[in-house]
Amino acid sequence: MSVSFDAQRGLVVVPAELEGLFGSAFIRLAVDTGATSTLINAAILVSLGYDPGASTERVQVTTGSGVEFAPQINLRRIKALAGEHLSFPILCHILPPSAGVDGLLGLDFFRGQNSKHRFPCRADNPRLTFYY
Repeated sequence: MSVSFDAQRGLVVVPAELEGLFGSAFIRLAVDTGATSTLINAAILVSLGYDPGASTERVQVTTGSGVEFAPQINLRRIKALAGEHLSFPILCHILPPSAGVDGLLGLDFFRGQNSKHRFPCRADNPRLTFYY
C-alpha cells in the first residue's frame, strides 16, 4: 500500500477504523514518525464508549506546549493502512480543531509488523510507501 503526500502541505494523513463498546468509527490519523505512541482525540474515544478519566495508567507526553500526562487505554481494535491490532494501547488527549486530524499514528503501530517504509530521496517524487 502506498500513500501519496505533498511535501508542501505537510502531514501524511491516513484513514483508520477504531472499535469500541458502542460500535466503530472511521477517523483520520496523521502518520507521526516522531511519536513513539499512537494518540487519539478524547472526544472520539468517549463517543465509542471509552472512559479516559477512569484510566489508572498515565503516560508522560511531551507536546509543543510542554510536558503533560495522558491517560492510556486499550482499544478493542484499530485498523489503519494494512495493519490491524487488537487490545492496542493508545494515549488519549484533547486535540485542537485546528489540528485537522483525529489523532496521531505513532511508531508503536508499526512495531512487530512485517513492514518496510520507504521515504523518497527525490523532492519531485513525494511518496511514502508502506510495504506489507
